[in-house]
Amino acid sequence: MRRTPVNPSSWSVKLGFDQAQLVEGHRRELICSAQDAVDANGEAQHPGDMAGQLGLALDNLEEILVGADMTLANVVRLNFYTTDVDTLLQQFSLVNKRFESTGQRFATTVLGVARLAGPDLLVAIEATAVD
Repeated sequence: MRRTPVNPSSWSVKLGFDQAQLVEGHRRELICSAQDAVDANGEAQHPGDMAGQLGLALDNLEEILVGADMTLANVVRLNFYTTDVDTLLQQFSLVNKRFESTGQRFATTVLGVARLAGPDLLVAIEATAVD
């Protein structure tokens, strides 16, 4: 598989993501439902704590990737749905730190929403991964 970042200008690279990812020669594509801060029983965790919820949502995403024999290095796109865009952006370095060791960036979109599936949830992360 070959991944080529597509960035007509470099502003997004400074923030840790690409404006697009051209993916060629891949074998498998994993399309993940949005992951949020729930435990194994589907119960919301870390109410009111964006950093805690973001970390748990990323943990849950990593579990799915492992189940498909993939890692964060395979992620080419992340979509973030949040009830508080400003607070998510303040905590976005947590996402970049998690991906730092992969040597890969991803395409991304951040969307503000009125509510997520559970009333205590602040953020949900939808991913696409390829290998």
